[in-house]
Amino acid sequence: MKSDDPLLKILACPLDKGPLHLVVPDGPKGPDRAEVLYNPRLHRRYPVVDGIPQLLPLSGEQVTDDEHEDLLKRMTP
Repeated sequence: MKSDDPLLKILACPLDKGPLHLVVPDGPKGPDRAEVLYNPRLHRRYPVVDGIPQLLPLSGEQVTDDEHEDLLKRMTP
């Protein structure tokens, strides 16, 4: 998924229906450096698998405060 993908403008968090932000890996890809969609309001991230956002409520993961700060720094505008 690319940061200019028009789909990003219409995707919403399944829990609060608010906008999501694309977070791209800043280093080698791994389980903790995969592309995700992030909801900073609820501190929840949703995986993007093979370019397809996984937006079921159960697919989301709660992040810690440290992870939240890291994700905020890596969010695309």
